[in-house]
Amino acid sequence: MPSLRVAEAARFLGVSDDTVRRWIENGTLTGIRDASGRQAVKSLELARLARSQAQLPADPADSASSARNRFVGLVTDIVMDKVMAQVELQCGPFRVVSLMSAEAVRELGLEPGSTATAVVKATNVIVEVPPGKKQV
Repeated sequence: MPSLRVAEAARFLGVSDDTVRRWIENGTLTGIRDASGRQAVKSLELARLARSQAQLPADPADSASSARNRFVGLVTDIVMDKVMAQVELQCGPFRVVSLMSAEAVRELGLEPGSTATAVVKATNVIVEVPPGKKQV
């Protein structure tokens, strides 16, 4: 089972190393020792904790959809010409960029600071792992 050192786990959760250590001490996470003897946590346990602690804003659309990848966030920037626009959203720790017509931006009333939902329906999703980090 893959594991992550405390510092790596902290980066994935957006917390300090000390917070991860406290979670190990209070039983929120189970501490283990990696091959070098350093304190670590099991990656699967960390993933489950990350999922349980994710607090996304409510999706204002509240509509039925087959798209499962919905990211609620704030519009941070719009670059627009007469025909096309590039709209950037900050959805939690993730930056999502959408290219759309300038007409759509106007019709949706988008402007920096607006709340919006990025809906992603893709037939092709690429998953990568860092070099030298083959999962075993």
